[in-house]
Amino acid sequence: MGSIMGWESVNSNWIWDAVFVPRVMGGLMLTAALLGLSTGYFGFGSILPVPPIPALLPTSFGIFPKRRRGEEAKKGKKVRVYMDGCFDLMHYGHANALRQARALGDELVVGVVSDEEIIANKGPPVWSQDERMVMVSGLKWVDEVIANAPYAINENFMKKLFDEYNIDYIIHGDDPCLLPDGSDAYELAKKVGRYKQIKRTEGVSSTDIVGRMLLCVRDRPNSDNHNHASLQRQFSNGQGDNDESGSPSNGTRVSHFLPTSRRIVQFSNGKGPGPDARIVYIDGAFDLFHAGHVEILRCARKLGDFLLVGIHTDQTVRANRGPHHPIMNLHERSLSVLACRYVDEVIIGAPWEITKDMITTFNISVVVHGTVAESNNLLNGDVDPYRAPKAMGNFKIIESPRDITTTSIIKRIVANHEAYKKRNEKKVESEKRYYEQKTYVGSD
Repeated sequence: MGSIMGWESVNSNWIWDAVFVPRVMGGLMLTAALLGLSTGYFGFGSILPVPPIPALLPTSFGIFPKRRRGEEAKKGKKVRVYMDGCFDLMHYGHANALRQARALGDELVVGVVSDEEIIANKGPPVWSQDERMVMVSGLKWVDEVIANAPYAINENFMKKLFDEYNIDYIIHGDDPCLLPDGSDAYELAKKVGRYKQIKRTEGVSSTDIVGRMLLCVRDRPNSDNHNHASLQRQFSNGQGDNDESGSPSNGTRVSHFLPTSRRIVQFSNGKGPGPDARIVYIDGAFDLFHAGHVEILRCARKLGDFLLVGIHTDQTVRANRGPHHPIMNLHERSLSVLACRYVDEVIIGAPWEITKDMITTFNISVVVHGTVAESNNLLNGDVDPYRAPKAMGNFKIIESPRDITTTSIIKRIVANHEAYKKRNEKKVESEKRYYEQKTYVGSD
């Protein structure tokens, strides 16, 4: 074997060939087998053995020691990772970020930024901290939540994370997080070698979602129509469809989300109900997944051993709520529901009416419905979607813990038009810079 990376001695080459390379090759082949990939996916024909970079670096930096790869596992210690955020208008992109973060350790601790910090750095949040805490706590990948986290990780808080919360790594996406003065919010964590990066989920952002929300009220006749249109233009960022006159068309905004079967598998539990499980079924649009949804799902799960959630199609939602609904399409809504820790399985595109055959097919023990829901003004009053379970005696109404609907969230934005307009102007500019400087980030 010839000289590789300065390894000149025969003994060193023999050790590399006999010990290190087989282990690396075996690990890659095992990964390929688990992912169902061919070994050619990894480019085996062109592999060049390279000494691990961390071995060339110092083991510590000031008072914050660096973590070596596998160091915690060798000691039998659980690797704890930390990720923070505002998590306002939380969507499946946030959920996917936390899923990726959790995969980098054994336990995920999430910091939820306070309302005051968000107002100071970005503008007013749509959801309160209490609602955002419910959303984050309800995710299946989250082990612990820290309230009132600072927007920027300063030295004191970072020391607290390392010393009190036993955090090994701080995680953030590949999109930049800049403070008002233009500095990197994660600069300190990067300097001490305790920072890891994950891939941003493309196709969705809170900014885009607000643009979709405003379409739902734009055509309704009221005194605030001018404000609605103005705010919608600010949040749409030129991505909406226009008619021949140049005005936005009546169609629902096009989602840029590209659904894949792999993403659905990543979000799924992968387990079915046991033979004697009591299966609870609840259905709905679950549009703009919010704290009210999380709480009702938590209540429903308590009634059995397995919670099956039916998610209505876009066509069904549109037929019953109006032309600009749903805000999130079927696949987006499915991922948001699947990410909830109380949900075991979903039916993607569930029928509006629950039939006896459906109850038998899925072995449903009880069908439940909450007391708070969107008003269905276009619904045919002659059709009761729950008549079959009612006739069979296994239908139950459960009290909704929170009085929140998609419509009530839209009203919050309309009521605070100017503040959200200013907030979005800043966000649009940062989004533009991100896409201009965007580079490929490895698999998520």
